[in-house]
Amino acid sequence: MIILSVICFPSFISLVGIIKRGHLFKYYRMLNRWVAYPFQNNISNLPLENQISCINGLIEAKVANATATGKPANFDEWIMRVMGEGIANVFMRPYNFKVWAIPTELMQCSWLGERVATANVQKVVENVLRDKTEAGWGPNAVFRFPQEGGTGAIWKKVADKCCGPLNKQRYNCKVTNIDAAAHVVEMADGSKIHYDKLMSTLPLDQVLKWVGKDEWADRLTHSSTHVIGLGLRGQSPHDTKCWMYYPEDDCPFYRCTVFSHYAQKNVPAADLKLPTLRLGAKGSSGSNGVASAGPYWSLMFEVSESAKHKPVDLATVVEETIQGAINTKMISSTDEIVSIYHRRIEHGYPTPCLQRDAVLAEALPFLKNNFNIWSRGRFGAYKYEVANQDHSCCMGVEAIDNMLHGTKEFTLFYPSLVRSILFRSLCSALLCIRVVCVAYHYTVFLQTNEGGAKNTDLSFSLKK
Repeated sequence: MIILSVICFPSFISLVGIIKRGHLFKYYRMLNRWVAYPFQNNISNLPLENQISCINGLIEAKVANATATGKPANFDEWIMRVMGEGIANVFMRPYNFKVWAIPTELMQCSWLGERVATANVQKVVENVLRDKTEAGWGPNAVFRFPQEGGTGAIWKKVADKCCGPLNKQRYNCKVTNIDAAAHVVEMADGSKIHYDKLMSTLPLDQVLKWVGKDEWADRLTHSSTHVIGLGLRGQSPHDTKCWMYYPEDDCPFYRCTVFSHYAQKNVPAADLKLPTLRLGAKGSSGSNGVASAGPYWSLMFEVSESAKHKPVDLATVVEETIQGAINTKMISSTDEIVSIYHRRIEHGYPTPCLQRDAVLAEALPFLKNNFNIWSRGRFGAYKYEVANQDHSCCMGVEAIDNMLHGTKEFTLFYPSLVRSILFRSLCSALLCIRVVCVAYHYTVFLQTNEGGAKNTDLSFSLKK
């Protein structure tokens, strides 16, 4: 049984067709200006007083961290030790609250890795003195995107190639319960699916409640996500900007994506005639059904929600987003809006809360050892640090290999190693080898010294 053996990216390209390669230019909108990403490398973009407070905080943090006797107890302590009071107050605390919908002191810090850039004090001071902007940091500074169909086009093609005949695939079916003791998945239409071994990407908190482990489920935390889309007539005024981040309270969203930059077919053809629904300004009228041609561009906004710390009003969040887009100069009050989209996703972000690792250490082996359930994926494993699409895909491949051959699952259990550049390069080579090995019935064995001080000592071999 081979699943997703075409995981190496050249094979994805051949599956999907033309994929656009581009640079992801990211900025923060704050203090009435654009600040290049990552913030902590570009405080040279800030007003002078903010530069001074940020540099003072960095120096104080460097001293405090050198004399600290233990690890940071939470994310907020990590921020203070690595970046100091200035960056914490002007950016890290307000921005992360908008993203996670939970205070930073209620989050752990083992998830960070390359998700959050640390601050090099010498480089920061040099950039300020030279008035230099340093952009292009991060794991997705350069990216590929399908010319048509969004990222979903990749997985639809993979399903066509790797998931068997359509009668073995079921979609738009709601799972209402897992009778884990009987190895049965119960569906909303009354049907039941019996399994021997089950890989589940359902939210772990829900699965734990089904198996009677509410005390574990209640210790996991997640935020919900509102996705608001605006389709606009005209040309985007945002040149090469793709992702923008918003730490301040002049808008409800923490991120905005110029989605029309990713692919031409993300918006309608310019000659398609569409009516104007409204202008940017609240209370403005549309075109009374009269359609006009484009061109068109589009924006996608993300708003976080948590019932306890950051509630969101469903009735007003779209209007607040449009006003926030005006406040932050993403659109103008006279821009013509031709489409509005809003969707609320209950499970948006798996929060790295303080209790998470203790729950996962018990819950994941419990499900596997007692019920043959491999809970994997963004919310199946609840590990944000390996919750992107590529991580989730690799996690699925490794889970199947573990079911069949007992091989190690690196993405889930060694996230810091998996995100390292060296390991990525090795995995790319191994995954390409794997495609060849499938044809010749070889298995790739990747080993690490789990009990050793270093988990970067890797070896691999081919066995027939």
